[in-house]
Formats: sequence, structure tokens, C-alpha cells
Amino acid sequence: MNILVVRTDKLGDFITALPTMYVLKKHDPQNRVIVLVAPLNRALAEACDFIDEVLVDDGKSSLFELSRKLKSAKIDLSITLFSNTRVALAQFLAGIKKRYAPATKIAQIFYNHRIKQRRSEVKMAEFEYNLALAREAFSDIDISYPKPLLQFDDSKAIYEQFCQKNGIKREVIAFHVGFGGSSDANWNLDEYEILIRDVLRQEKYDVVLTFGPDENALREDMQKRLEGEKVVFHLSNEGIVNFAKLIANFKLFVSTSTGTYHLASLVGTATMTFFGDSNFASAARWKSIGDKKLQKHYMLPVDKSKRETMFESVRKELLSL
Repeated sequence: MNILVVRTDKLGDFITALPTMYVLKKHDPQNRVIVLVAPLNRALAEACDFIDEVLVDDGKSSLFELSRKLKSAKIDLSITLFSNTRVALAQFLAGIKKRYAPATKIAQIFYNHRIKQRRSEVKMAEFEYNLALAREAFSDIDISYPKPLLQFDDSKAIYEQFCQKNGIKREVIAFHVGFGGSSDANWNLDEYEILIRDVLRQEKYDVVLTFGPDENALREDMQKRLEGEKVVFHLSNEGIVNFAKLIANFKLFVSTSTGTYHLASLVGTATMTFFGDSNFASAARWKSIGDKKLQKHYMLPVDKSKRETMFESVRKELLSL
């Protein structure tokens, strides 16, 4: 059976879809799992051995071009984890016989299997809602999956090269101070500087600051703040897969709830993560797909005094490592 899984939004959202893709392949290895993704997630999708074919939707091609692309894949069944009218209508026009999706928005009229989920109620995490859709399509499916879900044979070699280049001798605690996507809570740069200096004073770990390819200005700011300190400032401009291989070897990845947090957990790295104090942005909804024992979540309060108290808790947690 040719099964299409649709998730065309940001990195973190796409990673929450990977367990669904895995279990569909595991359910019947003869299934051909095809994914429709945004361009930024293409390389990561191609690195997953449980995905057979990657289709890319840049959101700019015409509806009919997208429909033709889907039709040529000869899809028997589709599961759309996050929908919009364009991808819904394209599947309808492509003649996909069984089309599963959440019963939300006007797009639902183009699906013939509509499932009420009410994700805004946050009764499950995002990745669990995604898995629930797979169970709607296959009632006997086993929705368990390995943790970490993604591993690389050459990850250690890439990390060793990174350590040699940057003079790293100890285990690494990484800080990713930028944020994007649905994240609406983070420490400011002054607060991050305090946390980083706390770790440096221990002289127990090496510190790496990671930045996305479009965050060079942020990197320069942090370099000025931490001038003279033994810190590696890593601008990730070699692609998302290379970055995943690198961070798989870190002891801890500290960040807000953004795509890189989900990436770190995907490859089995322990995480310390900061979430907004609301259902929409909460850890309950956006916890990662990795081992829960490796996840430390903090819901950042709006109240100033409560935020200061939580900041001290985070400092103590880092100093106890």
C-alpha cells in the first residue's frame, strides 16, 4: 500500500510526525511510506530509513501542479497531520481514495475520513495526536517506536572532528539562545549569559553555543558578551542532518521550545527546555518524541517574581550536573 503522510510546516512540527511515519512502516514493511514536507525538512526526511519517498511542497506551485505530483505517486491512502485547504483539495483532485485528517477548518470537507481531535484542549501531546490518526486508519497498529528514533553511523566521527577543530576535551553542554516557530517564552540574553557563566565556572564541561544559519548577528552579540571565555560559537550552516549528527553527542541541549529542541530529542540528547505558560505553548502539548527521562521542562511564568524564582531553579539544576 502506498501511504502518504502530510506535514508541511516547520522543523519541530515535522519531527512530531516522524513516529507516525515509523509506525506505518513497521505495521507492514511492504507499505510504501511517502511524505509531503516543506523544503526545509527534505534532507531530514531523506535521512529516515522508514520513509520511502519524499515529496516537497514549497507552497508556491499551483494547486494543479501539486495535485499532479500526488497523483503520480499512486497513493492509496493519505494521513494529513496538519491541513490547509490547498493540500486538502490537491489530495481530492489527485483521486486518493482514503483521506484521513483532523476535522478542523474548512479544509475538512475535502477528506472522507474526518477525525475530531480538538488539539487546542491539549489532552495529548502533538506527536500523540499524530499517532492517533494512524490508529484511525489502522485500528490494530502498534504505535510504539524506538527512542532515539533516529541514529547515524557517522555521528561519532563528525563529533570527533568537531572536538578536534574546536579544542573540546570534556563533555559538552550546548545552549541555543535563539528561537522561532510557536515558541513564545525564553530567557533574555542577559539571563542566558548568567546561565552560561555558571556552567563555565564549574570547569567541568565545555560549552557550545549553537546558532541557525540566519542567526549570525545573534552569534556576534553573544561573542561580544562572552569575550575571553572558552566557548565555542557554532553557526550551523552545513545542513540540518549534519547538525543532528553533531548534537547527538552533546551531554545536554538547553533551549526554548523550538525546532532544534525537537531535533536534539529525536537523536537521543538530554534536553532542558523552556515553554510558555499556556496550553498552546506548553510542554504538555509540545513535549518531544524522545525518552521522557531525558527531558527537563520549565514553564516560564509571566509574573516577574515567579519568573525570577524559576530562573534560580534553573541555575541550581545546571550547577548540580
